[in-house]
Parts: sequence; structure tokens; C-alpha cells
Amino acid sequence: MNTTAPVVDVRTTTGGGRLRQILLASLGNAAEWFDWTMYVTFAAVLGPQFFPSGSGATNVLQTLSVFAVGFLFRPVGGLLIGAYCDRRGRGAGLRLSLLMMAGGSLMIALTPAHGTAGVLSPALLVAARALQGLSAGGESTAMSTFVTETAPRRRRGLYSSAIYISTTFGTLTATFLALILRNTLTPGQLGDWGWRVPFALGALFALYGWWMRRGVRETPVFDAERERQHRPAWRVLRSHPHRVLRVAGFSLGATVVYYTFATYLPLYAQVHDGLPANAALWASIAAQVVFMAALPLLGVATDRFGPRPMLLAFGGGFVCMTPILFGVMSGSAVRLFAVMTAALLLFGCYATAAPAATLQMFPTALRSSGVGLPYALTVALFGGTAPYLNEYLSGLGHAAWYPWYVVGLCAVSTVFFFRFRGTGDTDLTAVEDTGRARAAGGVARG
Repeated sequence: MNTTAPVVDVRTTTGGGRLRQILLASLGNAAEWFDWTMYVTFAAVLGPQFFPSGSGATNVLQTLSVFAVGFLFRPVGGLLIGAYCDRRGRGAGLRLSLLMMAGGSLMIALTPAHGTAGVLSPALLVAARALQGLSAGGESTAMSTFVTETAPRRRRGLYSSAIYISTTFGTLTATFLALILRNTLTPGQLGDWGWRVPFALGALFALYGWWMRRGVRETPVFDAERERQHRPAWRVLRSHPHRVLRVAGFSLGATVVYYTFATYLPLYAQVHDGLPANAALWASIAAQVVFMAALPLLGVATDRFGPRPMLLAFGGGFVCMTPILFGVMSGSAVRLFAVMTAALLLFGCYATAAPAATLQMFPTALRSSGVGLPYALTVALFGGTAPYLNEYLSGLGHAAWYPWYVVGLCAVSTVFFFRFRGTGDTDLTAVEDTGRARAAGGVARG
């Protein structure tokens, strides 16, 4: 066994160096989720272009089914890009995911409508969403791994807030752009060509994020492991089945909550409560702004109290409050804002605690692979299908069942949170302590 202390780049262990690295990665993450969110934001407009059935509800349902197809490819992306991160580096995985997302967005922007290309049109849409699904599956793991390995030991909650701050900024930008287009273009213009604009811009944003991420340095802990033998991803999963199951259990409730309350709820309010599109979008924007502002404070609370109390607050909160949140929402923008804000603030307890808690279940050489597949598979099965399931149950006259579905998944996650007692992070700690010692030695010599 090699006992030589790893060579640590001290520049990435200083506060300024860390913040710059997080900023570069976050800009790309915002571009990534701008592209991913734009699809569901324009679902009501995309439906008639690719699925001209004549029924508005059917169009939305078919469009959301393609939204779910994108999620089906997230586990593949989580596995492939996760393994790529463990072999080539976190920065390399971050750059690859953005190139794939840019390609998918450009495909959607250029895909001809059904009236021009017939059945080829929805086929190309599915292919584009599959490519975006591969990208999104890898981005989540690569970004979380990079932030966890870059953050100081006692500031991982605060640094983890950057993940969802940048994710929400991308989602917020997508929502705001949709609002601008709806208010500057006629319905005919929006349906003919206006919907292509955000996807074309998304491809450009993703390429810009890729360019910014060229400045991302590898994390010190990955550099320390770079020369070690890496095992294939499937062997990693086979060797750690309990840890893989724990990652899935942690993610189960959170993914359905996020894609219900942060992504799908404005569309639900428009389709089922008759809320005007502008009012729904403004309510969503306001709620996301509050969420972004609160995330650093929730990150500080995670660092102060530890991840377990925050995870339990999230799980227990949604077990108790989900039926109430759905019950008070009606055709009012104010109520939509209140429901989204309450849900997002509660979700923030998970967002700042979960990344480090799950990633530290695996050693550095296996970290991205070990988390990537179970997390992305859980998101695909439960997060990506959440909007579709809600629409389907509503169509059958059983809309009241969906909140209890959310309660059940959050209850399962809460059981996993109760069993969580903290995880070892000896590799992260050792590298950080080595870097601090080298930095102190350098100052002393100076």
C-alpha cells in the first residue's frame, strides 16, 4: 500500500480558490438545468407541435410522457458519466455532461413539427430528450461530488447550497424567459416558431458553461487517488449493495417532491385550476427567489446541527404537510406562491444535507459510480414519472390519491434518515488535513 502523503494543490484548499471553483462549476450547472427545465415549462406549447391529437389534455399527457422518457436515460448517464468521473476526473465529467445537454437542446430547437415531418418529429424529440437525460444523470452526480470534495469539512452544508442555488437559478431563468415570450409573442407566433428560441438559447448557454468549466481544477482528494486502480462501475455496485440501497432510500421522497412542487406545480395550476399562465409563472418565480435566498441559511444550519436533523425535518415535514399543501392550493396565484414557497423551504433542508451525506458513503475512487446509478435510477422511476402520474390519476378522477403517494415515498425516506448516524470520510479528511499542513508549512517558511 502506498503510504506516501498525496500531493495536494494548496491553491484549491484556500477559501478564495474554493469559491472560484464552485462558481465556475455552478455557472455550468445553471445552464444545464435551464435546458432541462425548459421542456416542461413549454409542455403546453410543445404538445400540439409534436402530438396533434386535437385534445389539449391529451397533448399535455403525451408531452409529459416524453419528459419521463428523458428520465429513463438518467440512470445510464449516472452510471456512464459517474464512471467517467471516477476514472478521468470530476472536471472532465462536468464538461462532458454540458456538451451532451447542448446537443439535446439544439436537436429540439431544430426538430420539424409533426405537420412537416410526420412521425419522425416525435421520434427526434424522444432522441433529444434521451440525450438530455444522459446528460442530466451525469451532471447531478458530477456536480455533487465536485462540491463535496472541494468544500471545507465544516462548511459542506453551506457549499452544498450552491448546487440548488445554481439549479434554481437555471430553472428561474427558464421560467422568466417563458414569461417574456408569452407576453411579447402572439399565441400563433409562439406555436409556430417562438418555442424554438429558448432551446436554441439553451444550447448556447450550455456551450458557454462548458467553456467556463475549462477552468475547473480537479479536487485534491481525486488527485490523491488518481494513480490507484479503478474497478468497473458494475463491480462497485455489486460490492456495496447496502450503500446503493441507502442512496436510493435517501433520494426517494426528495425526487418526487422536487419535481412535483418545483417543476410541475405551475403547469398543474394552469391545466386543473384554470390559473392564467402569467400568474402561475410569476408565482413560481417569486417562490424560487425565496428558495434561493434561504438556501445559504439552511446550509449554515446543516453545518451547525448536522445532516440528520435536517433530513428528518424534510421527511417528517412532507409526511405531515403534503395533503395540507395540496388542499389549500386553488386557482389563486397567491396560494400557488405560498404552497411552492413552503414546499421549497422544506425541501431545502434535504438539499443542503443530502449531497455530503450520500457521497461520503463511498470512498473517493468509487464515489461518483456508487452514487450516480442509484440516484439517477430513483429520479427516473419516481421523479420523472411524477407529473405524468398526477395527470393520469386526475384523468381517472382520482387526483386526491397523488398527495398520499408523495406521503408514502417521504415516509420510506424518513425511515432511512432515522437509521443514518453519520458516515466516515477519512479520505476527504486526510487530504484536507494534509493540504492545511502543507499550507501552514509554506506560510511558516515564508
